[in-house]
Amino acid sequence: MLTGHAKIMKAFSAAGEIIGRKKLQKMIYIAKKIDFPFFEKYNFHFYGPYSEELTLKVEELCNLGFLNEIKEKKGGYSQYKYTLTEKGEQFLSHYELDMPPLNETMQNLNEQNARFLELVSTVLYFDNLPKEEVKEKIFTLKSKQRYTEEEVDEAYNYIASIQKQVVTN
Repeated sequence: MLTGHAKIMKAFSAAGEIIGRKKLQKMIYIAKKIDFPFFEKYNFHFYGPYSEELTLKVEELCNLGFLNEIKEKKGGYSQYKYTLTEKGEQFLSHYELDMPPLNETMQNLNEQNARFLELVSTVLYFDNLPKEEVKEKIFTLKSKQRYTEEEVDEAYNYIASIQKQVVTN
């Protein structure tokens, strides 16, 4: 078992049940961007930052019986629920992992909806640009989401608050 897989399991342990693949992708990406040691590579995709590596690791963890994936039909689409299994918890309890405390941050991220996390992760993806350029990109690339100026400001404030939370832990 590789350390990267164990770190993802630790994120599930901290967050509890995570509903939605998109939400999972954004939670790990945001945690990575605020200096948690996740090393999956991300590219910009339809719904913001996306990691094929993370998708493969989650699939492997499910196949090993460390993660439980439940597929539910929701109207016209399928939704996935993920939880760490008892086998996964037992494995983690025997695995030495040098990682800062994730609980508060992962729980906070898990309380947000996927649409907001998509916005936050997109802001972080373009964090090398000035705020006005980031807004322009969001309004162009994410026009179907119809984000408002207020929501973008809220995303910036949220990022500052979770970065502060990490520093104080």
